[in-house]
This record gives sequence, structure tokens and C-alpha cells, in this order.
Amino acid sequence: MEHVYLDNAATTPMAPEVITEMTTQMQNDFGNASSTHWFGRQAHTVMDQSRLILANSINAKPNDIIITSGATESNNTALMQTAHTRQNLGKHIITTAIEHPSILRPLEALEAEGFRVTYLPVNDQGVIDLADFDAALDDDTILVTIMFGNNEVGSRMPIEAIGERLINHQAWFHTDATQAYGLLDIDVQAMHIDMLSVSAHKINGPKQIGFLYRGPKIYFPSFIRGGEQEMKRRAGTESVVQVAGFAKAVSLITPEVKAERQARYFAFKQQLMARLNAADIEFAVNGSLNPDNLNHVFNLWFKGISTYALQTNLDLAGFAISGGSACTAGSLEPSHVLTAMFGEASPRIGESIRTSFGHETTAEQIDAYADALIRIINRIKTKANA
Repeated sequence: MEHVYLDNAATTPMAPEVITEMTTQMQNDFGNASSTHWFGRQAHTVMDQSRLILANSINAKPNDIIITSGATESNNTALMQTAHTRQNLGKHIITTAIEHPSILRPLEALEAEGFRVTYLPVNDQGVIDLADFDAALDDDTILVTIMFGNNEVGSRMPIEAIGERLINHQAWFHTDATQAYGLLDIDVQAMHIDMLSVSAHKINGPKQIGFLYRGPKIYFPSFIRGGEQEMKRRAGTESVVQVAGFAKAVSLITPEVKAERQARYFAFKQQLMARLNAADIEFAVNGSLNPDNLNHVFNLWFKGISTYALQTNLDLAGFAISGGSACTAGSLEPSHVLTAMFGEASPRIGESIRTSFGHETTAEQIDAYADALIRIINRIKTKANA
């Protein structure tokens, strides 16, 4: 049986070019990038070259890139250090109700410390209303953290409009761009973004590596204490191998590649919907079909069919999909994203699945997936009506 991977929002397979680059680095550049001898200088050169590639990808300066273990660390660093550094200016933070847990959990901790957090609601397409944002922003606001695009339904937030609103405000603007990076064009200068978080494993790079962009006007002490790596901003010996692999993954994603993938993933959505409609399968899209969204994420509601039943049967049929965020996959709690969009009483919460495409996904795989979906749904309905 062929196994088809359709859970790329959770993680992606490493690109062959990335594996080759990392293997080369493991063989040739094992030095500590902080050492001053020849081996250390070789490693430091790789770090500098990689940092330049990462910075250029978002129109930043190399010195503004802090290498981290991934977006979770980047998010925690941005939130906790901003709050603790700037609490003399205010204790109000603005976010959304559909952020990733690596945003929501630190904010819960900050609330316990006495910070005030506004969780902006979203509409049934998973997008905030800027009027709500304007009403929430006040003189006490020190941080705005709003994701670039959602990991469960693919909705895109009005990042440019938010950045413009904060140009003359004291609040620093952070965005979790984990899902958007590699698919959408991101320019931290034009979008007035102060901090941005990214993980390599979402773009066919290695796991346990990412970066935090921290703009030149932003200062806070290191979140991890120890040595003076990362220009004294993040202690710990850098993994030159992983950084080189990350940079290679980024270098493979040109503007043309991003545009092609967005268009191809949108076509996959249309292909799948056409097959479901032809088979008279009752379904609805969670979110919207706006082509400017994150098109690799496709969340569908199948009325009367439980998420668990669909996910289990598809797995047995060889198709890897998800019921929501991989970071909460082991939880019995309903999706906080779908709950925020449709209300906690909505049947969609327990009857939806997330399919997420990758650059290796083919139209033939989508047809095979549609066949399996139709077959499984009809079988479940037949049993239910027996």
C-alpha cells in the first residue's frame, strides 16, 4: 500500500538538497563557530553566509536574525522578554483567539503575572476585524502579537494594516510567520514588523532550528543565559549543520517557486472539491477560498462524520491528514480555532479535518485521496443508517 503524506502544515520532509548540504557540513565543518582558530573560523563563515540568506528572505539585516531552536522558542522569547522589559510602559498585550499554543501559553503565564491580554475574535473566515483591533489598542499597549497566517484553516491576517497602525505607537509588533514563511512574500521593513518567528521544518528544512527576527530598535536581554553566542542575544553553541540546512531550504524557495506553489495548492483545493461535489458528498470549507490565503492548508467539515473516524480510516487507507494543529493532536480538547470561528456548540468542531499539501503532492495523489474520502464517508453513512 502506498502511503500519501498530506499533513505538511505539521511538518515537511527535508528536501534532498538540504540533506546533501547538511551531510557536507557534518563532514567538513565541525568546528565551534565561537572558536578563533581555523576550524572555528570556517564554521563562523558558514554561519555568516547562512544568516545573510535568512535575512534577505524577509528584507532584514543579518545582525537582526537570532538563531533559535524553532518558532516555539522564538515566540516565547519575543513575548516574555518584551513584556518583562517594557512593563514600566504598560501591561497590555493584544493577540487573537486563534494563535498557536506557543503564543497562547506564554500569554496565559503573563496574565498570571498581572498583564492584561486582549484576545481579538475572528469571523467565520478566521480573520480579525480591524475595528476590533482599533478599539483594543490603547496607551497601555506594549505588544501586539498576531499570526501572519493560521495553521488550521489557512486564513491570512491583515498584517500590513496592523503594521501601519503601529508606526507611531509604542507597541512592538510581533508576528508568528511559521506557516506563511516560504509561501507568502514577507518584507519586515515594508510591513513595519518589529519581530517575526520562523521554523525551518515547515519549509523542507531540519527540525529544531528557526530564527527570531528582532528589528534594530528592539532590545531585551537574552532569554537563554550562558555564553555570548548570537551576539550575546541567545546563549548556546550554534548548530552549524542545522543552520546551513535551514539556509539551503530557504535558498530553494525563490519568489517564482512561492507563486507556483500557491497556485498549485489552490488548484488542488478545486480538484478535491470537484470530486466531492460530483460524488454528492456534503461538505463545507472552514475558512475561505481566498487565493491570497495559505493555500497549502485546507480544512473541511463533513457533516455527521466524526473527525476521529475520518482520520483513523484515512490512516488505515494510507493517507496522513490531521484533525487540527499537530501541537494539540494528543489533546481531547476541541480545536480552539474552529471554536473561535463557529462557537463551541458548532458540530464543525468535531467533524472537520485538515489536509495540507506540500511541494511533493501530486494531482494523482489528490484523486486517490478523493477516492478514499468518498469511499470512507459513504461507508460510515451506510453503517449509521443500517
